[in-house]
Amino acid sequence: MSIQQIIEQKIQKEFQPHFLAIENESHLHHSNRGSESHFKCVIVSADFKNIRKVQRHQRIYQLLNEELNHSIHALALHLFTPEEWKAQNETVPHSTKCAGIGR
Repeated sequence: MSIQQIIEQKIQKEFQPHFLAIENESHLHHSNRGSESHFKCVIVSADFKNIRKVQRHQRIYQLLNEELNHSIHALALHLFTPEEWKAQNETVPHSTKCAGIGR
């Protein structure tokens, strides 16, 4: 099973998201072809209601602790309640450019 599939499976089980997008962005960095080291996750879940952003991130880090310690180099998290997602027009945030690309 790929790292991306493991991330998706764990998040689906833990948060039952209304929306989930996981993008492997390793190709945007100095990673080998086929690498699974840089990910962007957009998670929309009612579980995030009444939880501060830092605590939301901490819950994801705890859930993906094994992968963060062994496989994942960078994890961009965009975590929303359904109401926040709707207020954002259900738009996936753009990724920032890697500072190392083109050097």
